[in-house]
Amino acid sequence: MSDKQKTLKEEVSLCGIGLHTGHEVTLTIKPAKENTGFVFVRTDLEGTPHVEADVNYVTTTERGTTLEKLGVKIHTCEHVLAALVGCDVDNAILELNSAEPPIMDGSSIFFVEAIEKAGIVEQNANREYLVIREVLNYVEPSTGSEITIIPSDTYEVTTMVDFGTKVLGTQNATMKDISEFKEEISSARTFSFLHELEMLLDAGLIKGGDISNAIVYVDKELTPETAEKLKKAFNKEEVSIRPNGILDNLNLNYPNEAARHKLLDVIGDLALVGVKLKGKVIANKPGHFVNTQFAKKLNRQWKLQKKKNVPDIDIHKEPVFDINGIMRLMPHRPPFLLIDKVLELSDSHVVGLKNVTMNEPFFVGHFPKEPVMPGVLQVEALAQTGGILVLASVPDPENYSTYFIKIDKVKFKKKVVPGDTMVFKIELITPIRRGIVHMQGFGYVGDSVVVEAELMAQVAKNNPD
Repeated sequence: MSDKQKTLKEEVSLCGIGLHTGHEVTLTIKPAKENTGFVFVRTDLEGTPHVEADVNYVTTTERGTTLEKLGVKIHTCEHVLAALVGCDVDNAILELNSAEPPIMDGSSIFFVEAIEKAGIVEQNANREYLVIREVLNYVEPSTGSEITIIPSDTYEVTTMVDFGTKVLGTQNATMKDISEFKEEISSARTFSFLHELEMLLDAGLIKGGDISNAIVYVDKELTPETAEKLKKAFNKEEVSIRPNGILDNLNLNYPNEAARHKLLDVIGDLALVGVKLKGKVIANKPGHFVNTQFAKKLNRQWKLQKKKNVPDIDIHKEPVFDINGIMRLMPHRPPFLLIDKVLELSDSHVVGLKNVTMNEPFFVGHFPKEPVMPGVLQVEALAQTGGILVLASVPDPENYSTYFIKIDKVKFKKKVVPGDTMVFKIELITPIRRGIVHMQGFGYVGDSVVVEAELMAQVAKNNPD
């Protein structure tokens, strides 16, 4: 199955009202180049400033997630971001002529349908993932909110909500795979409690509301005074309470619609991490604050992973070459053959592995009381891995060898000791020309870089016997 980045085939526009600003707004979602991510563009402001969907630009999370960059704001960004993630899109430009996307019906379904109408196309660049290797979580003690992510081969989300009210009770929702988003999650609408809604109206913070774009759970007495406020705000002649405890003029799409909408919000807020996730998210009483705090934690994890350039490798998968395959390609033999298997191989990169054991002959004389793998042999192992990249490209590798010409920018960052498993990643810096190979190599133990170097080698035909 292809795992390339995707964008829209053509642009598409939606018009509506911003929930909190009350302003009419047109949102145009446009195709974007590879590795763009999601970028908001304010066409109503001088210079059409850009605001990237980056969690580090989050400023407020009251009743929605707000981004701000150099004084330019984007309010309530989470619903359209959830739609993009739910439609499996990686790159998009979102042009707005106001500070807030249209609220539509308070869900993501209108955005999903617009994206599907525009069509989705595959791009050339491969996707990147933040692959969760260990449990990470964030807890907000004041509210009891907690969000956790655990290792998983896919992106899963489970939400649990309990607001301590009889009218809503305890609800759960689960999305096992992002392919379920459209049918199971996207039409879940935003909701509020009557006491919250009344406070927002009194404070003038909900100017684009409509009784059809938010579920209102009635958690207090609907007094004549409150009813008048609601009739005026929603331009309705009458408001009343349904038997299930919500305001009239709206039917629930799902019995657990509140939990599903909270799941939608989690997906939209975690889109701000800036990379696709492979992990199972479990959110207990989630909200925009806890979601975005957790997104910041994941973003830091992603930046650290990018900085280290740690390859996403399953060291237990079927190798491209086992030790016998390596010896068919390479002239080296034990004890100077320093890689055990090759895990990945393409025209421009190779990933190899070495299990470091106390049986290595060099440990006999190299700090025998505190055995450490010699740095020069770590560089040699990098070079041998690079040799695989080169020799696998020729039809008769047994007739060729690779020889060092230059080693540059070598750094040793951590001791390598018996029991370590070293993973070597080599990438071409420039294409192979006239038998000259220029490579960048990294050696890892776990998530740590232990050695790195630039290597230059020459591929030469062996002298005949």
